[in-house]
Amino acid sequence: LQSLFYKLQFNPNTVGTKDLTRSFGWDSMDSFTQHDVQELNRVLCEKLEEKMKGTRVENTIQHLFEGHVVNYIECINVDYKSTRKECFMDLQLDVKGCKNVYESFDKYVEVETLEGQNQYRAEGHGLQDARKGVLFQDFPPVLQLQLKRFEYDFTRDMMVKINERYEFPEKLDLDRGDHKYLTKDSDKTIRNTYTLYSVLVHSGGVHGGHYYAFMQADGKQWLKFDDERVSKVSQSVAVEEQFGGDGSPDNGNLQPGFGDNNNNVPAVRFPRHSSAYMLVYIRDSDRDHVLCNVDKQDIAEHLRTRLDKEQEEKEKRKKEKQEAHLYTYVKIATDKDIALQIGNHACFDLIDFDHPEVFKLRLQKQMPFKELKSLVESELGIPVTQQRYWMWATRENRTYRPSKVLTAAEDETRIMDLKEPPGLAKNTLNLFLETPVSGQHALPQVEPGDILLFFKLYDALQQTLRYAGRAFAPITSKVRDLFPQMCQFAEFPLDEGLHVFEEIKNEPAVMCERIEKHNSLHKCQLEDGDIICFQKALADEGTDAAPSPSMAYPLIPDFLSYVKNRQVVQFTKLENHEEVIQLELSKLNTYNEVVEALANEIGIDDPAKIRLTSMTQL
Repeated sequence: LQSLFYKLQFNPNTVGTKDLTRSFGWDSMDSFTQHDVQELNRVLCEKLEEKMKGTRVENTIQHLFEGHVVNYIECINVDYKSTRKECFMDLQLDVKGCKNVYESFDKYVEVETLEGQNQYRAEGHGLQDARKGVLFQDFPPVLQLQLKRFEYDFTRDMMVKINERYEFPEKLDLDRGDHKYLTKDSDKTIRNTYTLYSVLVHSGGVHGGHYYAFMQADGKQWLKFDDERVSKVSQSVAVEEQFGGDGSPDNGNLQPGFGDNNNNVPAVRFPRHSSAYMLVYIRDSDRDHVLCNVDKQDIAEHLRTRLDKEQEEKEKRKKEKQEAHLYTYVKIATDKDIALQIGNHACFDLIDFDHPEVFKLRLQKQMPFKELKSLVESELGIPVTQQRYWMWATRENRTYRPSKVLTAAEDETRIMDLKEPPGLAKNTLNLFLETPVSGQHALPQVEPGDILLFFKLYDALQQTLRYAGRAFAPITSKVRDLFPQMCQFAEFPLDEGLHVFEEIKNEPAVMCERIEKHNSLHKCQLEDGDIICFQKALADEGTDAAPSPSMAYPLIPDFLSYVKNRQVVQFTKLENHEEVIQLELSKLNTYNEVVEALANEIGIDDPAKIRLTSMTQL
């Protein structure tokens, strides 16, 4: 709400209503539901009161809008009178049967006689003839009048809108008739003369319509506020034309073009469907206090700074949105990003480009690709000569891997002309940045027939997976030719036995298959961007020795299947839901495996002593 009113005061542009409706607790459905303007006004005042509590402006809403009425019942024949004081934030005035505001006020304070079967039971006096009525104790500085344009029609059994002509003055004198609207003990030193400052109009019928408003904040020029459109209007448009009826003072004038007194054509009159619904008057003696000038120096500095910054960010986002068709986002993944994510944020594939640590640039689509390299050099400190980029592609098995290297031939190519992978957002280009490996100062020479492979290392004892590195290999070489490189990545002895697998896919199920060391890379159908997972051999090659029983997932496929299917499960006792035990299990676990894990967690020697039942909510 602070932001909303700050923008209304100082923003030269129109202000959206999302902040307002969000402060009410309204969701998107509420925002598109037709609401009565009086309801909205009251909700707004309640929220303002709530936010002002405990501050120096507490009770400001009451001071501005709150008046008081006294309901009384006075016996005619005995000395007995009952009174009850009530406050009001706005007044509802009858339109039906009244020609103007004064007649509505007369009706409001009209005295009702209670007699016959409707006698009043006075305490200590029994049933008595009495007079019942309402008088005003005081009026507020800002008087809000709601005109009762809608009422229930018992004849037609439905709500109807009253479009009758109803006049309201620009100057309202509520001291008229020798203060006939006020109680005897009210403060008569306060002059209750008001000036009209706002007219809120409802255009439409019972089941829907449109609101717009007229205001004269300076007391001189009337302005029309219709959604985001603001225009100057005359006093007659803002006031007289909002009386309703057919627009004529006596409802007898003809609409232009329909009948006249010379040709005796019957006059046709059309009632207006737009008319004043709420009026806002400000007491003349309080005007300077209510409509005082506000400049930015009146706003707390910390609040002013925050709101100005929010506005700058909003304008920036708006400009970016308007220019979005001219720009594209380029996300660049490096070995560092892959190492950060594998085993922590993710285990499958290589990179999640939505991770906040991934380097991102917003570039003009017309920019040559070589300029991107210069930007990366200035931002990341990687010389252009040490940069080589790879395009990514989504494969048929739904994995996402580097697939095509960008050569010097693409340096003059515009960013927008680089082919984007299918299924990716139009304004996003994902790249893998290859740089010299540790200890090298230049990129390796790629020979025809070489493929780029990525490696992951699995530790069966620690049950961890990490990114090991990448390397080029001739497609004609054997898998065993990669062993020295893998041992170097893992800092194993060069003669260490290894189990080697290819991570193929993880949807809808994990597929990670062993590859034979004597086969060629070509026979294994390996290509650019493929992932090799390796681990220490659990037993000597060619033996049937079983892995250690302490290893829950001895091989990489076992571990990846566990990661794919792991599920956090909560347990609690039937008789006591306060103590909750949380275990990480697999969706593939059997019932016996679940109770065994739970028994180990809570220290029960026999899992058969545990019986589980499902619960929808703890």
